[in-house]
Amino acid sequence: MVPQFRRFAGCTVCNLHLRSIARRHAEIGARGIREVVVFHSSAQELRPHVTDLPFAVVGDPAKVLYAEFGVESSPRSVLDPRAWWSIVRGLARDLGPVLPGRRPLPRPTGGRLGLPADFLIAPDGRVVAEKRGEHADDQWSVDELLRLAG
Repeated sequence: MVPQFRRFAGCTVCNLHLRSIARRHAEIGARGIREVVVFHSSAQELRPHVTDLPFAVVGDPAKVLYAEFGVESSPRSVLDPRAWWSIVRGLARDLGPVLPGRRPLPRPTGGRLGLPADFLIAPDGRVVAEKRGEHADDQWSVDELLRLAG
């Protein structure tokens, strides 16, 4: 299992990343990997942003799971220049549905400054690999995940 901790529902950088996961979902599943994505958003905030995702999505607005896994928030999530290109790309992609009102602007109750984190958990519950992001766009790619899962 791979719990992915993302920032908030509607996060443009998270949306880009999750679309890359969704495109290769069958390949990931064929390797026996089950994706679970956690957002520090309420179920109501999540609904308009995740209906077409092929994996489990969990809302954790109180950040209980974030605390259990030691996943942090920091201004560097969006201030780090390494995240800026993905922020611009994500904004360009997500403005299409937002401008005509097909999707709401995100208003995250859990804040905008979360850092991503990924964990690879073996069937016996051991964490066999982890990545704690240094900025908003610092998470495993699908290729990295598949390599780690071996």
